[in-house]
Amino acid sequence: MSIGEVARELDLSIDTLRYYEKIGLVKNINKINGKREYTDENIKDLKFILCMKSAGLSLMDIKKFLKYYEEGNETLDLRIDMLKNQKIVLEKEIKEKQDTLDYLNYKIDLYKKRKGDKE
Repeated sequence: MSIGEVARELDLSIDTLRYYEKIGLVKNINKINGKREYTDENIKDLKFILCMKSAGLSLMDIKKFLKYYEEGNETLDLRIDMLKNQKIVLEKEIKEKQDTLDYLNYKIDLYKKRKGDKE
């Protein structure tokens, strides 16, 4: 897949893809006649990076995680700890958002009742 196709598929800019490669998050990108050609494995790596970013990890933390991965099974505990810690952070954020949503729904219902709406 070309860099443009990957950018469209993953909704990323070409600059972002090049940056991820530059800082070592995505490796082993084939170049054919000077053009990047992404493999299924590269796409899988990018999807992992996007998932971890969505979970709240910084790019540097993702890079550290990938370094641990490359070091093999002796770093399993470190990777598990990183994921567990981020899971706790994410669960807290989700709870805060859910509490906010619940409060907004409460206020909407309250104001509808004052108006006499049955919606």
